[in-house]
Amino acid sequence: MSDKPIMTPGPDHPITIRQDGARVTATAGGQTIADSSATLTLQEADYPPVRYFPRADVDMAALERTEHSTYCPFKGDASYYSVHAGDAVIDNATWTYEEPHPAMVEIKDYVAFYPDRVQLSEVPAGGSKD
Repeated sequence: MSDKPIMTPGPDHPITIRQDGARVTATAGGQTIADSSATLTLQEADYPPVRYFPRADVDMAALERTEHSTYCPFKGDASYYSVHAGDAVIDNATWTYEEPHPAMVEIKDYVAFYPDRVQLSEVPAGGSKD
């Protein structure tokens, strides 16, 4: 049994999750790591919004699990992965909540990327990627 607190989003710390409806890609070193029209945007309190890609739309072979982990009392334990793009390795560029807390079960089987480590690009619904 863990002594980590489990908190539920509410008025003092709101978290919303919405489907985007846009095609979003994640690239590093000129290599596409993820390409999806089914991303979720998680908005937590006053933090910047975070895009989550379904694992099925992520090139998991380009990711390597690291020892790094963090804990969020609202979402749970996060596991981190480094991205291999060509000859470059971008440490801890992505994270996932493999067993999120019940209030955040919607992000299970999704992966998020740090936008300062991986380039995220969006094409609005009905648009085309150049």
